[in-house]
Amino acid sequence: RFQACVYFASVFQAMSCGIHYLASVFMAVTPDFVCGFPGNVSSILFHNSSALSIQDIWTLWTSTDNYIVVQLENGDIWELNQCSRSKREVPLDLAYEYQGNKSVFPCSDGFLYDNTKWKSTVVTQWDLVCDREWLAKLIQPTFMLGVLIGAVIFGDIADRLGRQRVIWFTSAGQFVFGIAVAFTFDYYSFVVVRFLLAMVSSGYLVVAFVYVTEFVGIKARTWASMHVHAFFAMGIMIVALVGFLVRTWWVYQIFLSIATIPFVLCCWMLPETPFWLLSEERYEDAQKVINTMARWNKINTACKVSELCSVQQDDLVSDRTGEKDTSSTKKHNILDLFCNWQIARRTITVWLIWFTGSLGYYVFSLSSVSLGGNEYLNLFLIGAVELPCYIIACVAMDKLGRRNTLIPFLILSALICVLIMFIPQDFNILIILANMAGKFSIGVAFGLIYLYTAELYPTIVRSLAVGSGSMMCRVGSVVAPFCVYLRSVWIFMPLLLVGIMALLSGILTIMLPETLGKPLTNTLVEATEIGRNKKSCSGKTPPAHSGAAPEKIEMFGQETFSIEK
Repeated sequence: RFQACVYFASVFQAMSCGIHYLASVFMAVTPDFVCGFPGNVSSILFHNSSALSIQDIWTLWTSTDNYIVVQLENGDIWELNQCSRSKREVPLDLAYEYQGNKSVFPCSDGFLYDNTKWKSTVVTQWDLVCDREWLAKLIQPTFMLGVLIGAVIFGDIADRLGRQRVIWFTSAGQFVFGIAVAFTFDYYSFVVVRFLLAMVSSGYLVVAFVYVTEFVGIKARTWASMHVHAFFAMGIMIVALVGFLVRTWWVYQIFLSIATIPFVLCCWMLPETPFWLLSEERYEDAQKVINTMARWNKINTACKVSELCSVQQDDLVSDRTGEKDTSSTKKHNILDLFCNWQIARRTITVWLIWFTGSLGYYVFSLSSVSLGGNEYLNLFLIGAVELPCYIIACVAMDKLGRRNTLIPFLILSALICVLIMFIPQDFNILIILANMAGKFSIGVAFGLIYLYTAELYPTIVRSLAVGSGSMMCRVGSVVAPFCVYLRSVWIFMPLLLVGIMALLSGILTIMLPETLGKPLTNTLVEATEIGRNKKSCSGKTPPAHSGAAPEKIEMFGQETFSIEK
């Protein structure tokens, strides 16, 4: 009961992370637009249709190459394009076609936007179009850069100051910075505040993984950690719902941010994890938490910290009196992930899977609003399809194995990317279903790689392996928005890139060893032997402890993974 309450309270806030990660898909949308005109308009013409106002024209607008002809009250006739406007030198009768001389002027009077779908976006607020379009395209990449930095900073702070304090700070930060974004006064303050919002959102998500896995028992740990992703997906669904209901960007941002309030009001009740308290030798505080857990779970005799500590002390003494293990004194670095060909090939493949999983995840998510049909429903379905994918991943990875699940879903996602290219653009429903299938398959691979990476590497470099893989994941999330922008070059370019990366990752995964049912390794020698290659990393790491019981090694391996994740 105690673990369940802590778990659901913590992962509830993960929805806010999903909300802020994908909020820009509607907040920074660029509607149809043309140059503004200098003066009061008397007549408006678009092809053979006349209208009383510009807003009546947007339903007829079909291409960015179109232009609108307006006649002002002083008799001047202007042709309004997207990034320029032309004044006809000889204003004859109002006609759409004109072969005479024109004077071209910049859009010094601002722009006119189609507000039939969105009353206001950050693009329309600060005119992020034409020569300022690149500023709009930097909104999501700068957010993802904040995600990368936040994961590094708050992951380290959580190890130093504790999980509880970081959860307090990051959850409060999500609310404060989320509301502050809505009241920014210009583009640059908007980007800076969203960058800070990205840091605290990423920090919370990273520490929440650690927090829940340190409280949940080994039996349910795989399911619990995997379904943190599911709550993130629910946040994406909320973005679609709020985007449909609220069409002004700053009101939309406020509504998304208040989803944090319930957790902010109760997060101070969450305790520190006993694992961290024991690592800091705060035994009395750890005992208080354990007693609370026992009381909630109706256990008469609580575990005694003093007994646990005495066992650990006995193990420590036996280690010190035996042969000195140089792995406990040697500091390992990133080069240890390339100590021989087997480990190096494994590292390159794992990094590629992390990068591909993140790239595909965000390409499918961010591009969902451009698939045609109802963009709000598209994003909702892209988020909803994740919910069953993590259940399938959990079942498959335990029944078929980690590698045997990863390979088919990576290759399947590549095939789906190719399939989408051959679907006619008029078949909107079929395109949406295919994109949902692509998101499903890449989601399985993305969720599985967390655990698989931890099992592929030994204890002495497991933190480095998971951490470096996570960094490649963040790099993929930064690259994803730029990949989506390549739709302007060729509509299928993002899918082509994701398909190539997924196919390459799937083929390379064949060479990875299966880890299902195998004990976690402690040294690089043991990790290399998983791949049935006896070539050792001699000189880099010593042999494993021979006196440790298998149960004990497995237990500490599981705990190590939970902390590093």
